[in-house]
Amino acid sequence: MILVTGATGTIGREVVRRLPADRPVRIMARDPERVTGAPRRARTVYGDYEDPRSLASALTGVTALFLVTNRMGEDDARIVRAARSAGVRHVVKLSAAAVTDAGADDVVSRGQRAQEEEVRGSGMEWTLLRPRAYMSNSLSWAASVRQDGVVRALHPEASVACVDPRDVAEVAVRALTEDGHAGRTYTLTGPEALTAVEQTAQLAELLGRPLRCAALEPEQARTALRRVHPEAVADALVYRAGRQVQAGKGRVEDTVPALLGRPAGSFRSWAGDHLGAFGAS
Repeated sequence: MILVTGATGTIGREVVRRLPADRPVRIMARDPERVTGAPRRARTVYGDYEDPRSLASALTGVTALFLVTNRMGEDDARIVRAARSAGVRHVVKLSAAAVTDAGADDVVSRGQRAQEEEVRGSGMEWTLLRPRAYMSNSLSWAASVRQDGVVRALHPEASVACVDPRDVAEVAVRALTEDGHAGRTYTLTGPEALTAVEQTAQLAELLGRPLRCAALEPEQARTALRRVHPEAVADALVYRAGRQVQAGKGRVEDTVPALLGRPAGSFRSWAGDHLGAFGAS
């Protein structure tokens, strides 16, 4: 039995869709009604990291766990303890490539490093996935592209080797269902480093209309992020965006093609599959 957490999120949703039809799947969610698009064979159950009984129930009979936690705090420690007690053999943890930036000392980076240590020290087999920024982050531009033909981006000249979330999910499925991934850490990127200016140019070409890329001031970005994140997390995300200019996030890794036996998905390909969000008719 494979238990998937974070199934309402960018990666977890894609993991559920890609798991083999012959593998039993259980989805854990705080609000099971929010889980949509899951295959009929997948059973969705209630689970809350702050409710030990719900964790024990969700983990009963589970051998492999896909672990996604979005809140800073004790969530990883709680579910790791429960998974160990339930006899789970392998944990595949979704982390982030930013944890390797030794100069990043924000609350999110510190929290993600602590989460990784919980998994490493669990006594179970583990695999860490460290994706670079997701191509799907560009969906935050969709409204302004539709309305004004403008991409507003923080540090638009910074190059980032962003990764297709579908590739991350496919790597996760391999780690959950194949041997040979225990004790491995995978940094996942796309096939090239692009700036927001270059992404804007590709979007414009695909949409067949001109688009402009404008710099978003840090305070503007912080205000927007605070609408959906706690203040400390919003501040950390703005700080991390600045780190990508200083530390460089443009290194391309060969992990995705090595694991999947094909090239990593390009931004052009991802954008072409999501043009409707940007106003394509």
